[in-house]
Amino acid sequence: MSESPNDLGEPRWKHDGVRVIHANQLDPNTAQTPGMDRRAAITYARVGAQKLWAGTVHIHPNAKTGAHHHGPLESVIFVVRGRARMRWGERLEFTAEAGPGDFIYVPPYVPHQEINASRDDELECVVVRSDGEAVAINLDIEPVEQPEDVPWIDPIHRG
Repeated sequence: MSESPNDLGEPRWKHDGVRVIHANQLDPNTAQTPGMDRRAAITYARVGAQKLWAGTVHIHPNAKTGAHHHGPLESVIFVVRGRARMRWGERLEFTAEAGPGDFIYVPPYVPHQEINASRDDELECVVVRSDGEAVAINLDIEPVEQPEDVPWIDPIHRG
């Protein structure tokens, strides 16, 4: 299979193939929510991503974000370092925790809040969303005092 050249006579995939975005090239000019620092790596504007947004999130020790949702987008959060406590629901009435190596799935329109469960260490995560544009809709929610802990039960691998 031969590569067809682009308009400049360069190999087809030279500038339209794999892209590497280095850690020092992450873009802070993305949708933000109070209490966290989001930085974009993969977006439509940066690399032409049609169906993905990816970046990092940092939450300071003992801090929490404002309540928000991401509209019609699905989100996956991968915990790199620290301990994440997630709250979700109409009044953030449900909670679960995740640690390094754990994945968190957030369905479309679900109101949620990320909390750094550590008083001493920063929470570092990688986030991937199902569109090339950033969507963050900040909410004004009065959370319940005592959220209910909800363990996840995998419908495929029960027990």
